[in-house]
Amino acid sequence: MKPISILTALLVAAALYAVVLDRERLMGWARGDAPTEPAAEAPAEAAPAAEAPVPGAVSVMARHSQAQEIDDAVLLRGDTQPSREVEVLSEASGRVISTPLRKGSMVEAGEVLCRLDPGTTGAALTEAEARLAEARAQRPQTEAALPEAEALLAQAEAAVAEADINLTAARELSQGGYSSRTSVASAEAKMRAAEASVRSAEAGLEAARAGTDSLEAAIQSAEATVASARKAVENLTITAPFGGVLESDTAELGLLMNPTSNASCAHILQLDPIRLVGYAPEADVARIRLGARAGAQLAGGQVMQGEVTFVSRQADETTRTFRIEVTLANPDLALRAGQTARILIEAEGARAHLLPQSALTLNDEGRMGLRTVSAERTAQFVPVSILRDTPDGVWVAGLPDTVDVITLGQEYVTDGVPVAPSFQEILQ
Repeated sequence: MKPISILTALLVAAALYAVVLDRERLMGWARGDAPTEPAAEAPAEAAPAAEAPVPGAVSVMARHSQAQEIDDAVLLRGDTQPSREVEVLSEASGRVISTPLRKGSMVEAGEVLCRLDPGTTGAALTEAEARLAEARAQRPQTEAALPEAEALLAQAEAAVAEADINLTAARELSQGGYSSRTSVASAEAKMRAAEASVRSAEAGLEAARAGTDSLEAAIQSAEATVASARKAVENLTITAPFGGVLESDTAELGLLMNPTSNASCAHILQLDPIRLVGYAPEADVARIRLGARAGAQLAGGQVMQGEVTFVSRQADETTRTFRIEVTLANPDLALRAGQTARILIEAEGARAHLLPQSALTLNDEGRMGLRTVSAERTAQFVPVSILRDTPDGVWVAGLPDTVDVITLGQEYVTDGVPVAPSFQEILQ
């Protein structure tokens, strides 16, 4: 390359530098201004010093959360159950002689479900009633014998008293020489005869009393036999114990029913009213009251209202939850047994935190809760209970009023592990 070309390139580069990178100084030189020293930059505000992370700390996303007062409602999951349910069995043996009712039919209390062939049951009742009538017919004669025996006893006792007087008089006359020994002996014989009559009358009275007792026992036995025979006749007709709907056909015509075979005559459900059954955790059961209003949303979208009618006093040994029953009116039988339901039970207000459902986690024991940032910047598990589920998140109870909750990364830390939280409020 020629030296002239190299020199020209250097001059052009210098000119471009002066125009582009040092334009202010070039313009001042062109105006004849004295060169000035660059102004010292104003000291910037000191940024708040971030807390130095602990070496080895796990980076997590967290959120500052403040508890709020909410109108509380205990949320349960449950299902519908009939208020009454029974499998109607037979207490007698026999073949069904009635036409069956089909499942789905409505029945009233006392309505006939199955009739059995009476066989000899009716004859047994007739015989028992005849024996009872015979026993009762003997009552007047037996009862009349008792006063007669009492009269004979009184007569014998009077004869003893008379014989005693005669014997005393004969003895006194014999001592004075006015009566013979024969008269005394005769009076003594009459006295012994009178005493024997008394004993005989007493025995007769006892026999009359025993006869009366025996007759009463026979009458009671006959009455029991009649009652048993009548019950056997009644058992031939099987009726509905309460009104409801048939869940199965009644027993088929000709089916042999036997108490030992557990053959079913019918399966009845009472669905009006219907029950909603759910299970409340220990943290919530104390806030549920009998008579509290409750709402239920079924899987199909139906919304019903009722009230709490039962709160269990004993927890389930496996789940440690308490059975709760809500009774709902169901006049049109729109609700069926076995439908799942979301139950909201009215309760007193509570302080709770609104957090994303994704922040929830489980500890090693399977308890539901949240991972929080402790004052020592370590992860800490806190068990919580869900009060309400909303589109914005879940309201949970069990946390302090002010808490830092790990919302991302909680699955990668355990209690005591150092964490370096980045708070969503800062990042947003």
